[in-house]
Amino acid sequence: MSEKIIKIAHLYPEVLNLYGDRGNITCLKKRLMWRNIDCLVSEVKLGDKDSLTDYDLFFIGGGQDFEQEVLLKDLKSGRGDAIKSAINDGKTFLCICGGYQMMGHYYQTKEGEKMQFLGAVDFHTVGGDVRMIGNYAFHLTDSAGGSDVVGFENHSGRTYLDKSVEPLGHILSGYGNNGTDKTEGVHYKNVFGSYSHGPILPKNPEFADFLIKTALERKYGNSELEALDDTFEEKAHTFILNKVVKNEMSGD
Repeated sequence: MSEKIIKIAHLYPEVLNLYGDRGNITCLKKRLMWRNIDCLVSEVKLGDKDSLTDYDLFFIGGGQDFEQEVLLKDLKSGRGDAIKSAINDGKTFLCICGGYQMMGHYYQTKEGEKMQFLGAVDFHTVGGDVRMIGNYAFHLTDSAGGSDVVGFENHSGRTYLDKSVEPLGHILSGYGNNGTDKTEGVHYKNVFGSYSHGPILPKNPEFADFLIKTALERKYGNSELEALDDTFEEKAHTFILNKVVKNEMSGD
C-alpha cells in the first residue's frame, strides 16, 4: 500500500453524468495509480447520509434543468451545508456544467423562475433562449495552472461571476460562461467549475495533474508528482487545440 491515498467522492452520479463526465473519475484514478498513489472512489447519491469529512477531492458532473431541481431537496436536507463546509476546509472540487451552476446562488429560467442553489460561490446563472454549443478552448488563469484547455460546451445558462471571484480561464475560442465577457468557469478557493464536457480531464492531463497536486498539497503539504510519459496525450491535445482555435471543428 502507498504512503499516500486520495479519497474521491463522486457526488450525485445517478443524475449528474452528461457527455461522459464520469470519465473524469477514471482519469484521476489512472493518473494516481500510475504514480503508485492509492485512490478510493465512493459514489454519494441522493439521500445518502454519509459524512463528507473524509474525502479529499469531490467531483460533480452535469445534468439537465429537471435533474438540478431534483437535487434541491437533498441539498436542503443538510448535504448543502456539508459541501460548503468541505469547500471552506480547502477540499478540492471539480464541478462541471450543472454541477458548476449548483455552486452559485441561483439559476433563473428564461421564464423568470428562480431555483435557489448552494450560494457557496458568488455567481448566478440565467437561462437563455439559444444554447451555446460546440468545441471550445480556454486558457487557465495562473492560479489554476496556466495551461490551455480544450472541451465541449452545451448549455443555455449564462453564468455571471461576482467581482469577488475569478474565472477559471479566458476564452480562446467558443462561448464560455455567457458568450459575452470571454470568461470561462470559476475558481474559488479549491473549487474549479467549468462548462467543459468531453470529459475535460482526459483531454487535458496537465489540468488533471494540477487538481491532483492541489488535493495532495492540502492533505500532505507536499504536492510533488512523478512525471508521466504524456507524449501521445500532449500530441493529441495540441492537435485538437490548434483545430479548435482555428475554427476547423464544427463541434455540433
